[in-house]
Amino acid sequence: MKTILLNPGPVILGERVRQALLKPDLCHRESEFVGLQNKIRADLLSVYGLSNDNYASILLTGSGTSAMEGMLTSFVPAHGKTLIIENGVYGERMSKIATIYDIDHVSLHHEWGEQIDLTKVEGELQYHHDISHVAVVHHETTSGRLNNIDAIAELCRKYNASILLDAVSSFGAEEIKFDEWNIAACAATANKCLHGVPGTSFVIGKREAAGQMSATPPRTLYLDMMTYLKNQDANGTPFTQSIQTFYALAEALDELSDSGGWQTRRALYWKRIQKVRDGLMELNITPYLSREESSCVLNAFYLPEGISYPELHDQLKSAGFVIYAGQGDFSQSLFRISCMGEIDDKDLERLITAFKQIISGN
Repeated sequence: MKTILLNPGPVILGERVRQALLKPDLCHRESEFVGLQNKIRADLLSVYGLSNDNYASILLTGSGTSAMEGMLTSFVPAHGKTLIIENGVYGERMSKIATIYDIDHVSLHHEWGEQIDLTKVEGELQYHHDISHVAVVHHETTSGRLNNIDAIAELCRKYNASILLDAVSSFGAEEIKFDEWNIAACAATANKCLHGVPGTSFVIGKREAAGQMSATPPRTLYLDMMTYLKNQDANGTPFTQSIQTFYALAEALDELSDSGGWQTRRALYWKRIQKVRDGLMELNITPYLSREESSCVLNAFYLPEGISYPELHDQLKSAGFVIYAGQGDFSQSLFRISCMGEIDDKDLERLITAFKQIISGN
């Protein structure tokens, strides 16, 4: 029986991507690799219609967190100051990164799952007049909340700050307004909405913002995005890349384009997750957030009464499904479901049937 992954990455691979992993071994110093790397960089910009004159995609081998770390350490000048907005695990992770690297920052904390308080954001921007960047998570998978970047970007324009966007769990399926939001850099990964495999992540940065880093010494060796950018623009790479995951990402981007782009993928995800929401609500399993507050990529649900997460997880896994736990204190009250990857309606119907059997048996 095929196991259906309902966790927020890695995803169930489509056959095209799976076959791409079998392509020939390749040295990262050969011209064939340059062609592969250049294709991926161009195709990543094409996802949101970005010009190579104004933006650059920067590829590295690592998880989404490596891209976040590379973005924060590489796009904040030595004289800059960052407001980091927290309303979940991944906002708090950005604060940890800034602290470790001694990047000047202010953290605006919200409770996990809470809507970002725009009055508090503006208060921080007014008080700390030297803030140059605002770092925020687009889709905070701790709760499934899609944060209101439109409103935050409006405040950033008012106070002349650029956005550093964690789009690890939104790139390829949610709208990202690079120019309108004045995004200096955006971090993402291959193995979520793009349907690639773990191992490759990337930062899309504004070339103007990268140019402003010339007077700032690198804060890190392996994750210095300016080094990658210089090398990749010159048809090179500073370190050995994960060739097979590059093959997979190249094919996944072709597949995304062939299927209609991020807009079509967002519509597909909403169709799938709404089917799950409707089916679970019929069983009195309640979503944590309304549809209007949620991302199409992942939704959180309250645990069924009388059933712990380990019990629910293990019974669903026996039925061929892997769900995701709530994090921290949410582990006692929530579970999470994502419908990315190679999933069809029959899989989701079978999932709802498995939930019915679990509920009726308890």
